[in-house]
Amino acid sequence: MDPITLQLYRHRLAGVAEEMGITLRRTAYSPNIKERLDFSCAVFDGRGNLIAQAAHIPAHLGAMPASVRTILDRFQEWEEGDVVIVNDPFEGGNHLPDITMIAPVFVEGSPDFFVASRAHHADVGGMTPGSLPLSTEIYQEGIIIPPVKLYRAGALNEDVLRLILRNVRTPNERRGDLAAQRAAGAIGMRRLHDLVAAYGHAELLAYCGHLQTYSERITRATIARWPDGVYVFEDVIELIEGERLTLTPIRVTATITGEEVTFDFDGSAPIVHGSLNAVIAITQSACYYVVRCLIEDDVPMNAGCFAPVHVVAPAHSLVNAGPPAAVAAGNVETSQRITDAVLGALAQALPDQIPAASQGTMNNLTMGGQRADGSPFAYYETIGGGMGASRHGNGLSGTQVHMTNTLNTPVEALEIAYPFRVRHYGLRAGSGGRGRQRGGDGIVREYELLAPTTVTLISERRAVAPWGVAGGQPGMPGCNVLIHADGAEEILPSKFTRRLYPGDRLRVETPGGGGWGQ
Repeated sequence: MDPITLQLYRHRLAGVAEEMGITLRRTAYSPNIKERLDFSCAVFDGRGNLIAQAAHIPAHLGAMPASVRTILDRFQEWEEGDVVIVNDPFEGGNHLPDITMIAPVFVEGSPDFFVASRAHHADVGGMTPGSLPLSTEIYQEGIIIPPVKLYRAGALNEDVLRLILRNVRTPNERRGDLAAQRAAGAIGMRRLHDLVAAYGHAELLAYCGHLQTYSERITRATIARWPDGVYVFEDVIELIEGERLTLTPIRVTATITGEEVTFDFDGSAPIVHGSLNAVIAITQSACYYVVRCLIEDDVPMNAGCFAPVHVVAPAHSLVNAGPPAAVAAGNVETSQRITDAVLGALAQALPDQIPAASQGTMNNLTMGGQRADGSPFAYYETIGGGMGASRHGNGLSGTQVHMTNTLNTPVEALEIAYPFRVRHYGLRAGSGGRGRQRGGDGIVREYELLAPTTVTLISERRAVAPWGVAGGQPGMPGCNVLIHADGAEEILPSKFTRRLYPGDRLRVETPGGGGWGQ
């Protein structure tokens, strides 16, 4: 193995995933994909091991490989031009709006590679527009797609596509976004064939293996520098049933032994009666993400990074849910709290490296209904907030943190696409926690409805503030406010579904990050 050639292959393969992402963005229909970049693209070897993933969505780190493994177990025979589609959280997915598309890449008569994309579709059916409802079982959350070939030997399975589109509120947008995912896969396949033509099949496969070994070695060296020990931390999510608020625990024990670390979630709550349950792939993704953030070296992202990291979670629990549990919000909200818990545990071992808690929520806002001309619309967005401070400086303000890595939808694009306007968008001054280093401030975003609209908001850190570290103060909790057309204000819970009407305004005030030091 030549170290210079290794780095060249690292960037060549990462470039394949990046170009897939550019293609997906440029050809997508929905603002959620083309504006917010709510997607991930990756390249796998013929055995389903991740060899390159673009720097897209952290929540997909463990979930994308899980989908590929499930599909390889399900399908033993492949033809050139096959494309498999899946969104089932219990078949390697994470929640139903995230649809994964996987295609084999044939080089010498067998699939030597697979290319994959996972994109968040703004609506896949279910109880409420946007497909992030206040559900209690998965059947309420949208159409469930098990691993199935959408294309077989290059031929579209029209019946499968027709079935999917009949179960969503915005079929034309879904058709366009699915076509964009297929286009992304086609670009990935083309670029891998280009690499084989330029450098040879044997050399490319060899360096795919070398890159995984290299990443594993760096990850192990990082963990080996951490102090051995057992570190326990517990945080909570805010479960709402009717008007009752229950603080539901997520508990993790981090055990560092030599060059490996195990995260054991024994003691976390059992499955809850709501959509906050997370499948095991999401719990793994959060753990992998935290470890990846603590690696100072610029390590290539591939399966080697995961090898020294072990995740254990009780079956049928909040962090390892099984069917028929509702899981729509587990991907977006519980993933954030798992991240906080893992960071809190490791802060005891690495007090100078771990920041205070960030906003700890994605503030998931979905809206849907009909425009004046009768055409349907469905909008989804996550809203940024404050980042936790660290020993190295103040936390950033008004940013996406941890398990989401999306942009915001520009106000101009939003108002062109949907029947509402943004009345206010700015930082929530003073919401960051005080300390030697101050936590970042949250965001205030206020929407005015211009048509009857069903609105669902799933958020966290409204009752329990993001914690500070080393004596720093907590950040300010978030707040959701409905301003009725007559001007009367109503404080809303962290999770709600309401039917709103023209003139009503929804103001979302997101949490600030915790402070660091006294």
